[in-house]
Amino acid sequence: MFADARKIAGLAWPVLIGQLAIIAFGVIDTAMVGRYSAVDLAALGLGSSIYISVYIGLTGILTALQPITAQLYGAGRDTEIGEEVRQSLWLALALNVIGFLILFFPEPILHLARVPDALHERTLAYLRILAFGLPAGLIFRIYSSITNAVGQPRLVMILQVGALLLKFPLNTWFIFGGWGVPALGGPGCALASTAINWGLATVGMVLLTRVDVFRPFAIFAHFCWPVWRRQAAQLRLGIPMGLSYLIEVTSYTFMALFIARFGTTTLAGHQIAGNIGAVLYMTPLSIGIAASTLVAQALGAGRPEAARTLSRHGIVMAVSIACCYGAIMLVLRPYIIKGYTPDAQVMTAAMPLVLIVICYHLFDALQITTAFVLRAYKVAVVPTVIYAVALWGVGLGGGYLLGFDVGGVIPEWLTGARGFWVANTASLAIAGVGLLIYWRVVSERYLRADATQAVDPAV
Repeated sequence: MFADARKIAGLAWPVLIGQLAIIAFGVIDTAMVGRYSAVDLAALGLGSSIYISVYIGLTGILTALQPITAQLYGAGRDTEIGEEVRQSLWLALALNVIGFLILFFPEPILHLARVPDALHERTLAYLRILAFGLPAGLIFRIYSSITNAVGQPRLVMILQVGALLLKFPLNTWFIFGGWGVPALGGPGCALASTAINWGLATVGMVLLTRVDVFRPFAIFAHFCWPVWRRQAAQLRLGIPMGLSYLIEVTSYTFMALFIARFGTTTLAGHQIAGNIGAVLYMTPLSIGIAASTLVAQALGAGRPEAARTLSRHGIVMAVSIACCYGAIMLVLRPYIIKGYTPDAQVMTAAMPLVLIVICYHLFDALQITTAFVLRAYKVAVVPTVIYAVALWGVGLGGGYLLGFDVGGVIPEWLTGARGFWVANTASLAIAGVGLLIYWRVVSERYLRADATQAVDPAV
């Protein structure tokens, strides 16, 4: 196990640093906007929830490139990788049209949330600015997918850390104003993120033409139109992957939309708890990406037993670290919350939610690592069904029943934002166990197929 753990850690730590750099965008936004005004902080929480749902859903489709590339790389089929990347760029162009329209015209979503007038205009401005950065985000996701697939996550990490170094000064300038720029508040951090995303996308595309590891793929050696056979293969895997991402994120997004009905203070406390959960999430996400790369490469090379072992060790590693994080959070949560906001009411609202986050994160680690391992096997449809039943059914449905005390019999401590967080935690537990059971079925199927081929190579 220790040998596999070292392999996974060797790929996971650059992914983790890069992901923490990106999630630090949200931490910096939350902390800085929280010091600008409580209204802007609430608008940021609502707007970022909507944006993340759109962004994750669309980039989830493009993430299909990673297991496809990793298996081709493990099999030594380099020239096919370049063709798959070109097809992903065409997909990104089509997906951008959908995402831009949703972000630039979000009024139906805001109406569904019954957003107060004080939040409406700030949230609308925030989303419209981010709409212009969406194309760059999709392009950079293609770059990160192929880079992770060939085991070179440091090439992503360096760019993400560089972006973080630019985030704070740009945020300061656009949020609080200065040098001829008016104070924009929450929308200012969206403007900073949009500028940075375009820089990342541009540099990423240049690196695909200059770095030696990508040269055998000949990605930009020639122009090509969409090839429907390859587009269909990516979409067969990418659409359920995108849906599973969308289900996971929208379960959180709609939770924020419903919690918005409890008022600005409660929504601000929810934003802090959600941000802490997102930071913790980066570790199992990184382990899942690293394990998925190694598993897909092993499958491409025709080694299903090694793929199964790597999968198991990656899952155990993620859950073990999540337990350690939970113990640390239990001790330090008052100090962590205080670092987000000086507002005593917001701190009071956030305190019980962060306690729930400790359990939430444990099951989050289990489900995300197992989901990534399954994607390495090019399996995505059944996991999507599991996500839908657990996260939308138990998480959102149960959260609505608890949060709004629909039956009138829910204890007071389990209503409001706490009810939504408890239900979401239960949904992640169901999803994690369901995905784990299904992974065992899929991996055993691959082992049986390999054994059959070993006995009769003609099969």
